[in-house]
Amino acid sequence: MSLPATAPIASPPRAAFGDTIEILPKIFHDDTNLAVMRRQLDADLAASVAAQLAVDRRLDWRWRGGVGEALAEDLLNHLPRPSQAKPLVEDITLICEAMAYLFDTETIGVRLQRLEGAMCPRFHVDNLAVRLVSTYAGAGSEWLPEPAAERAGLGAPRPGKPDPLRDAQSIRRLGCGDIALLKGKGWVGNEGRGLVHRSPQAAPGEPRLLLALDPG
Repeated sequence: MSLPATAPIASPPRAAFGDTIEILPKIFHDDTNLAVMRRQLDADLAASVAAQLAVDRRLDWRWRGGVGEALAEDLLNHLPRPSQAKPLVEDITLICEAMAYLFDTETIGVRLQRLEGAMCPRFHVDNLAVRLVSTYAGAGSEWLPEPAAERAGLGAPRPGKPDPLRDAQSIRRLGCGDIALLKGKGWVGNEGRGLVHRSPQAAPGEPRLLLALDPG
């Protein structure tokens, strides 16, 4: 799958927010590196998520392939409480279908993880073109608006390297339930402009449940 080329532009990348799925295609805009559909989990979905997390067990489900019944069945077989998983499985399947449609691909890489700590605690930029993330439980991913990011500090720390965070007061966080598309530096024409973000630190006794999707 090839993503559209974008011409170099002078203005800093921005974020786009909305309450409907129509906000997500704005990720194709040259000046946008974050598109977020704000939402709150309904009662049935929240209860389904809570049921899976009530079982103190590792959950790290991964899938690469088509979007359909096979995906849903495989996910159901890997969840701790399948009898209470229907709303969660249906929601993840719907998000996968939307991702496949948006990027015109038959293949999706999917990861659903229970996290007890920060998976990527240092601010960074993804090497890939784009990733969808959604947090079903716990704190959402943190990101930086351009003025708060010191890109020279990204990557592995070393003596004399600046901190990638210029202003701690400017840290932004996605909400639980939000569906977000994060543009990385692998998007053609977006080199050096990918969204700077990190995983939040999970509170003790409050695991996160994170969904991540990659097209193609």
